[in-house]
Amino acid sequence: MSDTKPRASIELPSDFIFGHVRPDHKVITEPPPPPPPLGPLTAFVGDWVGNGFNTIFRPDSTASPTTLPNPVPPAPPHDNILELNLTSETLSFSKSLGSVPNRGTGAQKDAFLNGVPYVQSIKDITIHGESVGIHFEPGIWIHAPATTIPPLGETVTRMASIPHGTTIEAQGLVNPATPGPPAIAAVDITPIINATGNPFRFPSQTAADPNTLRIPQDLSPFITRGTITQPMLDDPNSVLRAHIAGQNIISTTTIFISTAPPPPVGLFGGGTDNIAFLLGQPAVPPPAPNAQSTKMTAVFWIETVEEVILLPPLKKGEHFVVKGKPSVPGQRVPRFTGVAPIDIPAGRKLTVQFPQIQYTQTVLLNFNGLTWPHVSVNTLVPADDIIVPASAF
Repeated sequence: MSDTKPRASIELPSDFIFGHVRPDHKVITEPPPPPPPLGPLTAFVGDWVGNGFNTIFRPDSTASPTTLPNPVPPAPPHDNILELNLTSETLSFSKSLGSVPNRGTGAQKDAFLNGVPYVQSIKDITIHGESVGIHFEPGIWIHAPATTIPPLGETVTRMASIPHGTTIEAQGLVNPATPGPPAIAAVDITPIINATGNPFRFPSQTAADPNTLRIPQDLSPFITRGTITQPMLDDPNSVLRAHIAGQNIISTTTIFISTAPPPPVGLFGGGTDNIAFLLGQPAVPPPAPNAQSTKMTAVFWIETVEEVILLPPLKKGEHFVVKGKPSVPGQRVPRFTGVAPIDIPAGRKLTVQFPQIQYTQTVLLNFNGLTWPHVSVNTLVPADDIIVPASAF
């Protein structure tokens, strides 16, 4: 694509090949067995880009309070700030790991895993012309085969490290692809009072109020442009549904992962881990965390999108580059490139397909006696040009 800047990635040395140490010392002349399957992770190839939306209630310490431009009435607790981010994201996948041996015990035979390393970087672009890094995440997606101990079908797990001091292992079962677009449920960012389990809605969740504990405080220019609106605060997943409303999605593979999967999934591994700063004083009743990550859930939809592009007049052998049409203003679009196999004197409409990744992620943060949902959503398309084969003509 036009973005030629270096992209972050994790790469294995070229001569590094995962495998298992053989018990004999014979010279093996036959080729090694093929690597284990990746399941739905086969779609995680190359670099992806997209513009998304992020919401996070973050602590506002009395020792280092955040100075806001507009005065805030004293009525609500001044212990948190709702930060809203329009984001620009790059998600880069490296080549798969190959055959990673995991040893079984007793009746469980050895399992050979495969995985895809990745790097995710997210910048805030809320202020036009400025960008601020707000998230960096190296990690690995792994695919595990079906097992007897525990009795599970094939699974996928995302293992990630976040510089704020949290690591996660989020697991999920593998679901087959289904025809058509995904069904994207709503998500609520309203915090929950830990003692009662009841939701507590803050004034900062009202987009039209410019005098709340929120960044940005005055959302009126964003509301006018349609970039941050009340429906987005009520349900960030509405951004995802709006993106695909006008698209022709042929098929969707859904990956649901969680650090604490609910029944009847039956997964009991995984979880989150936090450094001491985030835990605060967990041993002092009641616990007093600074911002403890207690749970993460995410849904990834891997979609095949079909659209019609318009080629200009071309001569046989002439190279072309055509951008896809944006389904929502301001979103990233794929680019299609190829060589005309025939003369096209009057131009032509061409039906093409491209892969698309959508995700919604919720991290539950614990501080000041409440559980605070931190929700991130995005729609990603390949960063590199998509080659149009001659057969498409």
